[in-house]
Amino acid sequence: MLPREDQFLDRRTVLQSIAAAGVLTAVPDWLLSDEPAVLPAARFRFGLVTYLWGQDLPLPRLIDSCHSSGLEGIELRTTHAHKVEPALTPGQRIEVKQRFDDSSVTCVGIGSNEKLHHENPAQLKAAMDATRAFLKLSADIGGSGVKVKPDHCPQGEERERTIERIGKSLQQLGKEAADMGQEIRLEVHGSCAPLPLIERILEIADHPSVGACWNCNDSDLSGDGIEKNFGRVRDRLARTLHVRRLDEKRYPYDTLFGLLRAAKWDGWMLLEAHDRPPEARVEALRAQGAYFEALAAKCVPRKTN
Repeated sequence: MLPREDQFLDRRTVLQSIAAAGVLTAVPDWLLSDEPAVLPAARFRFGLVTYLWGQDLPLPRLIDSCHSSGLEGIELRTTHAHKVEPALTPGQRIEVKQRFDDSSVTCVGIGSNEKLHHENPAQLKAAMDATRAFLKLSADIGGSGVKVKPDHCPQGEERERTIERIGKSLQQLGKEAADMGQEIRLEVHGSCAPLPLIERILEIADHPSVGACWNCNDSDLSGDGIEKNFGRVRDRLARTLHVRRLDEKRYPYDTLFGLLRAAKWDGWMLLEAHDRPPEARVEALRAQGAYFEALAAKCVPRKTN
């Protein structure tokens, strides 16, 4: 989506795109400058989590909507209208993969709802077995990983026991994911969302195929603040992260983009809007893409002579 290093982003053009879409909030002051920003060859890529703005779309329309809006990838959330689930037959999996291969849109992977905090051994085994099925599905359809959740600390249990159980489960799944060419993406979610807890879980889940899926939560800003919280998982980031609507002012996206750029992160930034799907879907996605490009340009240092 972003230009080559020798190209420039015209912020006035971005503003025109935002205004034409008519679906964004007020434009921040920093977008008003005509000064161009030079973009590096390395880039973030922008795509969509099907929760919630894609939850009602069959797969052909979902792919077409992302293609038409310029979004480059899709994380397919389980239980949604596209019906990409482990129950698909081998032939159906080939068909899903072919749909992506025939389009400009990448299948980023599967967004499962599997939770690894369960005290009950049978429940934990069921969640791990389901994750294995999602890993196989992702590999078959051309995805690169599966999102899971920590998810919360069971009431009455010592927190360190919960952390250890989640971490060991992730470590085992990471080994199996690596054998399939996949990645386990631990969404920063639930009561386990505070970054000190995620950091501890990842210390136990010491496998290169396990990483944190940054989730743009309010808790990212708590305690020592976003810079130090980001530093806790900087070296263990997965290849995906989730953002809310980029025109919302509650979250310091410009700071996050700068931290990611400094960390040389190369992955998929996926839109997970938490409001109802807009009627003008393509226009809304295109407008979010314009915000993404403007934020990506803003965090890049200017070239000097």
